[in-house]
Amino acid sequence: MTTARIVVLFALAAVAEIGGAWLIWQAVRENRGWWLALIGILALGAYGFVAALQPDAHFGRVLAAYGGVFVAGSLAWGIVVDGFRPTVWDYVGSAVALVGAGIIILAPSMAQTE
Repeated sequence: MTTARIVVLFALAAVAEIGGAWLIWQAVRENRGWWLALIGILALGAYGFVAALQPDAHFGRVLAAYGGVFVAGSLAWGIVVDGFRPTVWDYVGSAVALVGAGIIILAPSMAQTE
């Protein structure tokens, strides 16, 4: 259950952070209305709360592991929302980042169960 909780919380954090940043981008760079920036600020604040719900008590470890999720999530957001076409290197880099995230966040809990 803990691994599932970690994955779900990272996914929710990614949607909140990437979505919030995207909304601010839309307001500032695309001139689509400042109300989008306000919603984006709320989403970015929600990201902070979701990240704090991770079961690991070490802020640095959680945020370091989340970095890999952010990389992959940002590319996925670009593909789905903006029509971005990643290169093979984007996919390779994203996979490396996710493997690193898994090592960072899961290895300590696996070591404790051995």
